[in-house]
Amino acid sequence: MARNEERDLLRQTVAALVDKHATGEAVRVAMESERGYDETLWQLLCEQVGAAALVVPEELGGAGGELGDAAVVLEELGKALVPTPLLGTILTELALLAAPEPDAETLERLAEGGAIGAVVFDDGYTANGDIADVVIGTDGSQLTRWTEFSAEPVATMDPTRRLGRVTATATAPIGDDPGIADYAAILLAAEQIGAATRCLDLTVEYTKSRVQFGRPIGSFQALKHRMADLYVAVSAARAVVDDAIAQPSATSAALARVVASEAFTKVAGEAVQLHGGIAITWESDIQLYFKRAHGSSQLFGLPAQHLRRLQAEVL
Repeated sequence: MARNEERDLLRQTVAALVDKHATGEAVRVAMESERGYDETLWQLLCEQVGAAALVVPEELGGAGGELGDAAVVLEELGKALVPTPLLGTILTELALLAAPEPDAETLERLAEGGAIGAVVFDDGYTANGDIADVVIGTDGSQLTRWTEFSAEPVATMDPTRRLGRVTATATAPIGDDPGIADYAAILLAAEQIGAATRCLDLTVEYTKSRVQFGRPIGSFQALKHRMADLYVAVSAARAVVDDAIAQPSATSAALARVVASEAFTKVAGEAVQLHGGIAITWESDIQLYFKRAHGSSQLFGLPAQHLRRLQAEVL
């Protein structure tokens, strides 16, 4: 089976699980749970999809996939804002694989979904940090395994993404950092594209059903133009992210993060306006997309930091 066909099948499988187990109500239950995610869905993703095993080589208990396979899964999860520890776990696996002799036992536990991973960058905050079993730290050049650490949950704007503050008390060197921050930027951008796409779809559907002055508001020319602009923004951002997935680099990762953050933030902001007052009520999913858009744009470095990286590349 060709790689594209395999990814299409992977996408369809994840989408089916999300449709069945990650309704708006289920997402709310998961994000308010003790661990911040649906443990049953996580088990299904690991057992039926092999989501946590995608980037781990077969000889180390994984599926032997590529970065693009992980991006497909994260994009589908992003569409429904599904809270899972997948992003942090994948980054942890990529970090462990950078060692001259990777820790096979730990990688196998992560690949099976039996352990949760987290990578801490320079600010001490990280996704799943307060529930992680395996923690990696990076200063941008060297990776360290945090063999002993303390962790605590952090209150955030986005209730669908669990963050924690982690502090190391004992560490062990792993090796050179192969660009974990770039992988993080690309994978997060893929997730943002998924969320932006679904947020736009929900908005288009709403404008077709909301009637004003005897007509669906989506039939008004001004709103058609606004939604067309949003579609172009998301499509352009997707193309940039796809390029970054195909050819990961510091430049392509920074560009992907900037355009994906801008597109998602723009779509979420317009979605609030086009839905009207209902968008900011707890019952509406749009307020969750709005919070995810702004929370995601701050994760793994502010957009301004990525712009400075791009500026340094071209000057």
